Amino acid sequence: MQSAEAVLHGLDDEQRAAASTLTGPLCILAGAGTGKTRAITHRIAYGVRAGVYDPHRVLAVTFTARAAAEMRSRLTGLGAPGVQARTFHAAALRQLQYFWPISVGGQMPQLLDHKVRLIAEAAKRLRLTTDRASLRDFASEVEWAKVSTITPEDYAAAAAGRDQPAGLDHASFARLYAAYEELKDDQHVIDFEDVLLLTAGMLTEDERVAAQVRQQYRHFVVDEFQDVSPLQQRLLDLWLGGREEICVVGDAAQTIYSFTGASPRYLLEFRRRYQQAEVVKLVRDYRSTPQVVKLANTLLAERSAEQPRLQRRTDWKRSTGEQAEDPPEWPDPLQLISQRDAGPDPSITQHPDDDAEAAWIASEIARLSEEGTPLSEVAVLYRTNGQSQTFEQALATAGISYQLRGSERFFSRREVREALAALRTTSMVDSDETVPQAVRAVLSSLGWAEKAPTSAGAVRERWESLAALVSLADDLSAEREGFTMRHLLAELEERSAAQHAPTVEGVTLASLHSAKGLEWDAVFLAGLCEGLMPISFAQTQAEVDEERRLLYVGITRARKHLSLSSSAARHAGGRGRRKPSRFLEPLRAELGLEPTVRKIAPGSGRPSPNAASRKKTAVCATCGTVLTAATQVRRQRCEDCPPRYDPELFEALREWRRQAAQEAGRPAFMIFADAELEIIAEHRPEASDEALLKLPGIGPKKLEAHGDGLKSVLQEHAPEVA
Repeated sequence: MQSAEAVLHGLDDEQRAAASTLTGPLCILAGAGTGKTRAITHRIAYGVRAGVYDPHRVLAVTFTARAAAEMRSRLTGLGAPGVQARTFHAAALRQLQYFWPISVGGQMPQLLDHKVRLIAEAAKRLRLTTDRASLRDFASEVEWAKVSTITPEDYAAAAAGRDQPAGLDHASFARLYAAYEELKDDQHVIDFEDVLLLTAGMLTEDERVAAQVRQQYRHFVVDEFQDVSPLQQRLLDLWLGGREEICVVGDAAQTIYSFTGASPRYLLEFRRRYQQAEVVKLVRDYRSTPQVVKLANTLLAERSAEQPRLQRRTDWKRSTGEQAEDPPEWPDPLQLISQRDAGPDPSITQHPDDDAEAAWIASEIARLSEEGTPLSEVAVLYRTNGQSQTFEQALATAGISYQLRGSERFFSRREVREALAALRTTSMVDSDETVPQAVRAVLSSLGWAEKAPTSAGAVRERWESLAALVSLADDLSAEREGFTMRHLLAELEERSAAQHAPTVEGVTLASLHSAKGLEWDAVFLAGLCEGLMPISFAQTQAEVDEERRLLYVGITRARKHLSLSSSAARHAGGRGRRKPSRFLEPLRAELGLEPTVRKIAPGSGRPSPNAASRKKTAVCATCGTVLTAATQVRRQRCEDCPPRYDPELFEALREWRRQAAQEAGRPAFMIFADAELEIIAEHRPEASDEALLKLPGIGPKKLEAHGDGLKSVLQEHAPEVA
């Protein structure tokens, strides 16, 4: 084994200062791309080799299973394989399962995979009308309340000023929340938030358990500390038990999950709480070129001036859900300093419409690919998932393969499951062949070949999945001495459990939120117009600032090539009234570009009767996605969200339409489109001319032709009145 000092070789001065500070509270403020994971893993390994840490008494906590798996892999490579690196939930669940028989007794409740079923049952008991979309909103609100340590009794007061979940007033939701908790108790099940709550309760109430946990873990490291929730902080305090052997790593400029209950307060106030804490700032950016870093610094430097004290108090509560007489001050953002050679200037472009923007991005990706940039090193990032369809179509038309981040998980794919089964049963586990040779021999029978298929579609997708496994075997074999097939199988099992997928050859399409923690050689930030960036429902200064930080996260994902783009209209031939994002103007000035000039055709001088309606961006009533397609606008629902209409009434309307179309000898869609029937089934209007005329898609002529039939169906399916 190498000496302890050897672990510090290759670290810069700031990383070395962080890695060599082994005791006492330590706060590492790490900007994007500054090597925070490298710093904390080398710190742990250095402490282990120096004899300061017992590896089995160190707990490193992060927020995703992927990040935890990456940390464990690095620690193993650094000679510290016994360190526990887990998510908050995984660490808490392990303790809860171990101590439950000792502290509580009996069988531990079963862990509930999804809340929706029980929430639906609770709503039914309260006679609340729900659909899949509202149930999803209710589940998210329950999660927010629980991670914010808000009980059903306290919810109504704590949620004052917060948006009503699915339009349900706070008092009614508090009753729903209470009914959900009662159902869990009746059925002897717990949800994921209960894992943290019960573990915290056990440590609080049972001194024997608390003493044993604190004896087991002496040193703590918490990554992404700006994303800690009040409940996670409470559990962390109980683990510490008043001790100060804690190292936290975070960056306030990357706080983008406030809507889930995460709070940057604990990072911002760390020095206030631990007055003797050492603070190390990592500002050397090893990821991005000077051009990309300069743009990121410019974006944060333009953050709006501090709001008055009262407004800050209101904004802090609205964005975090916390009461705060003295909300913490946001520090000046870290000024990153690029350590890479100069690269190309970022580009900022505006296009006539969404399709033109997507086609231009596809052509730029093709150019980069021809110049040698692998498709796996290219990403298109956007604000909402509903924007992906346009880019999927453009890339497919251009013959460019892509993968949707957040769609089917890599280890859930059929070909990957078949490959893992074949690798487990192969007789080559104990052979003398190298791991890469053995993997190629096994996977060649499943469709892998040295040369990629020229066709697109399922054949190419299957090959890319298998090729990712081959590439992973090559990389691990090169990195680890004495690497065997048994080691590979163990690595694949761990990655499968953590959903830590290898790289797949293809452009990544992802939302900005899901891109956190990732990086690519080339990044296209698309759809940067008002209403999307910042999103239309960002109303307060705190919410707009979080949108700015979200764009900052997107910019800092790029290593070399960066493109920011917007479109003036949704569809070809549109009037082009969209405004580029307000965040782009200072970036244009930094790049020496002229300010955006919007050319609007001169009007008649008379106000348009539709002007008021055009001022409001159409968004999905469920998730807030900006809607572009006309049918989506009519439905007030994007393609990703489930319908909100009464399915029984909808099917009855479809059957009536089919018969009416047959009698008239016309296609069914000429009677009523599906979108129009969905709106009728959702609103369930009274069977009257006045009520029907209020719905979009029904005018006097259509009412005269088909009103009697519609009224008949509505009367037949009218809800019973108590």
